[in-house]
Amino acid sequence: MSTAPLLAASTTVGNPAANIAIFAIFVAVTMVVVIRASRNNATAADYFTGGRGFSGPQNGIAIAGDYLSAASFLGIAGAIAVYGYDGFLYSIGFLVAWLVALLLVAEMLRNTGKFTMADVLSFRLQQGPVRTAAALTTLAVSLFYLLAQMAGAGGLVALLLDISDRAGQSVVIAVVGILMIVYVLVGGMKGTTWVQIIKAVLLITGAALMTVMVFAKFGFNLSEILGSAQQAVTGSANEKVAARDVLAPGAQYGGSEMSKLNFVSLGLALVLGTAGLPHVLMRFYTVPTAKEARRSVVWAIALIGAFYLFTLVLGYGAAAIVGPDRILAAAGGQNSAAPLLAFELGGVVLLGIISAVAFATILAVVAGLTITASASFAHDIYASVIKKGQVDEGKQVRVSRITAVVIGVLAIGLGILANGQNIAFLVALAFAVAAAANLPTILYSLFWRRFNTTGALFSMYGGLISTIVLIVFSPAVSGGPTAMLPDADFDWFPLSNPGIVSIPLAFVLGIVGTFLGRDDEDPAKAIEMEVRSLTGVGAEKAIAH
Repeated sequence: MSTAPLLAASTTVGNPAANIAIFAIFVAVTMVVVIRASRNNATAADYFTGGRGFSGPQNGIAIAGDYLSAASFLGIAGAIAVYGYDGFLYSIGFLVAWLVALLLVAEMLRNTGKFTMADVLSFRLQQGPVRTAAALTTLAVSLFYLLAQMAGAGGLVALLLDISDRAGQSVVIAVVGILMIVYVLVGGMKGTTWVQIIKAVLLITGAALMTVMVFAKFGFNLSEILGSAQQAVTGSANEKVAARDVLAPGAQYGGSEMSKLNFVSLGLALVLGTAGLPHVLMRFYTVPTAKEARRSVVWAIALIGAFYLFTLVLGYGAAAIVGPDRILAAAGGQNSAAPLLAFELGGVVLLGIISAVAFATILAVVAGLTITASASFAHDIYASVIKKGQVDEGKQVRVSRITAVVIGVLAIGLGILANGQNIAFLVALAFAVAAAANLPTILYSLFWRRFNTTGALFSMYGGLISTIVLIVFSPAVSGGPTAMLPDADFDWFPLSNPGIVSIPLAFVLGIVGTFLGRDDEDPAKAIEMEVRSLTGVGAEKAIAH
């Protein structure tokens, strides 16, 4: 049965002309910032790491901007509004994941004095195969993350401009992709970092304002908000929605025994995924010293923690004030909860502002992902593997820009395919890829002297391939109306998120590969890396070099 009439009848929100005007103002302002920042891109270090000229607070805000993606604002608010507690698990998982990344990985990677994840791994392992594998996993994680952001852009703009057909939404996704490519080509890391800072301030301020307005509407009583949300869900015309208890786990997966495994698998991917996200880890190389890196972490944790508390109120507030039926009927589906809530709280003006902030979020995150992926290819594969380090900086930057265009085109195509999916769920898939393909190798390299190149290749390729294969044959891709390919039927793997299988498998493969491989690595290099990662001795000299 077609849903086009329902969508067409329910998607006119606010004033499309006003929304376009606010969007245009934001794009114009950020483009000016990017162009001004690009004037100082004299070297490859300027283009890839912003010249390491950002302070700790600036970088902390930028990290928050990188981490708080469209999934955080649109996807989580929508998931909480429709599924309740299950949706809040995303907030908990994303926040706890940041602590795991901080305690296990972030500062130790920064102390090695390297530039990309592949630099760290190849410090003590064989350059060619390890750099190639690390660059490929970086590209895979970035593409999965990008398709989530692009899908969010399609849903958001479709809601604001009353575009209910997929063709129109596909055009919107293409426009976002083109803007993303322009940001990266012109501004590099310095330009995208400033866009991240602007976006983070706007996003957190907007979320805080809406949170206060929701609290005010319910007499600053959280229990009243939760009770009203449950009442709205119970009164839903949709039988599946009405049967949900938004304060108990299991609603997203139907409450069956399999749903418990799905729940654990999702949580595992969320908590471990951040420590393997290349675009977040790369942020630690944009500050001049390890001390500034630690300051940036403090700022990032404070901002990220506050924001995820806001999403709890926004999600349940959207369920209580807007209602799940209206949210699901809107052009953006679950992703429309926050914009619809903004319209109910502050009319056309607040809707336009919040939507512009969400649009800024998408543009900033996709730009950060693209610069990371393109820099990884240019630095790790082209410069280090193909050219064996014999390449000038200009060619390296040129290859990075070409790669950014290719990645942008791929992201547009995948975003069109994933349009309509909840973007928090799509980002969770990216986290599963990162946790399986990157995290085991990073941890083994930092903490296990016996670890060798064969173990790294087993872990990275095994984790990457197993995760992608399980995703392709899962209900997320086929087997139902909410799948990416609803008419297909090859969902033989029962879980929507494969983390519970692919992440332990990648850790085991790293051990198996290490014992099967030859011990041909220099043990002195392993000791040197251990000392440097724990103490930072030699890091600043290496960075300067």
